[in-house]
Amino acid sequence: MGMANIFHDSHDLYFKNPFGAMSCGQSATLRIAMGTEEEVKNVWVLLHEEGVLGVPDEIAMTRENQKSGLSIFSARINIPYKTGILWYHFKIEALSGVFYYGNNSHQTGGVGQTYILQPKPYQITVYSKELDTPSWFRQTVVYQIFPDRFFNGNDGRKIYGRKIYNKKKNSFIYSQWDDTPVYVKDDNGELLKWDFFGGNLKGIIRKLDYLKKLGVGCIYLNPIFESPSNHRYDVSDYKKVDGMLGDDDVFRKLVTEAQKRGISIVVDGVFSHTGSDSIYFNRYGNYAELGAYQSKDSIYYRWYKFESHPDEYKSWWGIKSLPEVNELDETYTDYIISGDDSVLRHWMSMGIKGWRLDVADELPDEFIERFRESLKKIDEEAVLIGEVWEDASNKISYEKRRNYLLGKGLDSVTNYPFRRIMLDFMFGEKGSRETTQMLMSLYENYPAKAFYSNLNLIGSHDVSRILTLLGGAPESKDMDMTQKYRYKLDVNMRQLGLKRLKLLSLVQMTYPGVPCIYYADEAGMEGYEDPFNRATYPWGGEDQGLLAWYRHFIRLRNENDAFKVGHWSPLELPEDVFGFTRSTPGGRGIFGEKATEQFFVVIINRSPANIADFEIKLAGCKSTAFEEIHTGEELACSAGILKMSLEGYSAKIFKKKDY
Repeated sequence: MGMANIFHDSHDLYFKNPFGAMSCGQSATLRIAMGTEEEVKNVWVLLHEEGVLGVPDEIAMTRENQKSGLSIFSARINIPYKTGILWYHFKIEALSGVFYYGNNSHQTGGVGQTYILQPKPYQITVYSKELDTPSWFRQTVVYQIFPDRFFNGNDGRKIYGRKIYNKKKNSFIYSQWDDTPVYVKDDNGELLKWDFFGGNLKGIIRKLDYLKKLGVGCIYLNPIFESPSNHRYDVSDYKKVDGMLGDDDVFRKLVTEAQKRGISIVVDGVFSHTGSDSIYFNRYGNYAELGAYQSKDSIYYRWYKFESHPDEYKSWWGIKSLPEVNELDETYTDYIISGDDSVLRHWMSMGIKGWRLDVADELPDEFIERFRESLKKIDEEAVLIGEVWEDASNKISYEKRRNYLLGKGLDSVTNYPFRRIMLDFMFGEKGSRETTQMLMSLYENYPAKAFYSNLNLIGSHDVSRILTLLGGAPESKDMDMTQKYRYKLDVNMRQLGLKRLKLLSLVQMTYPGVPCIYYADEAGMEGYEDPFNRATYPWGGEDQGLLAWYRHFIRLRNENDAFKVGHWSPLELPEDVFGFTRSTPGGRGIFGEKATEQFFVVIINRSPANIADFEIKLAGCKSTAFEEIHTGEELACSAGILKMSLEGYSAKIFKKKDY
């Protein structure tokens, strides 16, 4: 039996219908094709419900009529009424023995392969019928702000001379807004004092018109709660705005002024740990309340994981200033989630539109689910975003499969896989075929409403600036702090970086999900990872060409339904060319939304070389005219083929003219 003659493609509706993740109780049709030189006796599809002990269910497949000389076998399968992951593969009994057909070796779905033993299974994510995500969020553009570094809005004669209020003890304040951030450390590498530039909430209010002009519909703020540090992930008081940033009144004004401009505010919630210098732990006695470090009689003592009180306790990644909490301790969940004046209610009452949960992997599913339940009771349109760095549909953390996207957990996750996949493509490490396959894997594994809610970032406070990477800067692991401090892209590298960033941001704005811009990426900011990726916004020194590019493509997204709610279909293209279609057939979006009927073809060329006369196959396209939306170039689609050329480092967006 020719083992290569067995075929199943989970991305093809003929072989798996419906496509992708499925809700509880649905049923699906699976098919497998064989062109064999010998008799096939029996074919089964084997289903294994994760977490259920015992042998997989074996469902006999029925032989259908032959198709193009192939034997086709099919079976109808029923999806369990329990959320989780359903795994499947095929078992083939032939005269010469038993063979298996499963997922490919990378487990990215699509076309699989034949195995003698232990096939890698295909994944079906099974989610709750009640799963929904806020439609406003799926259609918005998010802007991430690191508050200390965005803008100082206090009164002052000039941008760099504004006053800074409520300075922290033993802190370092930069005299110039455009200084390069550094850590002030001793000879042992221990931090001596935190450094601040003085960005604040008033500064964000003063720049709301800038963000409105950019096209932003949602601001995600890195932590704003009282804390000794500039990043504020070591929270001191969950219910208080940090004094350097402002106070509750200023925050309310920010929310109100943003709402007037159609901009929502999402805040960062850090609930896996607190700061050691906090009301709750109070290691240094800076607060009047009796902290857990000071006494076992503290009302907060149960929150923490003491091994030997007071000096031995579990801390986040072993950092003693970040003591871990027992997230499921009832006094903690009451304080954060369910109490009459819980942290959740406190900030929701000020009009915010959602939360981003820091290090979601460190939070128990039950905590996330309880947080969501309370959040949605207050505002069912509020969004819950989780920081997750991998495929969130099958993530295992602390030896437990996570339930992030099954309906009771997160609405959205930080889409670091998108960033990694697209960087690999831009650098030439993977071609368009493999890039498409990996993106299709996420599309297949995520419930559709979760996929369209993905926070598609290409920069953040935890990674090097995107322009530095795309400019081809040396890897930071090969450099010391001084080298990274001094490093700037030369003119040619910066130009290369800008060309690549324009292409990548174009994809980001036209791809399904929610684009997230890390502040100042649109202005051409450079810098290696923390602290250099957290430099100040270069007001007055923006790259105006890049900024205009961002404004244009955000507007393109905001003004065209196909880019917000349209169907997505990747294209088969030359290895240096990546592209896809976005469409709203029949004037409907992917979830049945009423939409303007549109059909776009988006193509980018990552190579410096021109690529001439390549063909794009467009299903169902007979004799349709397409027009490039910027140049007016017209192409005719004939017999399902669109022929075009692309210059080096260029992009084209064609729109179907029939509508």
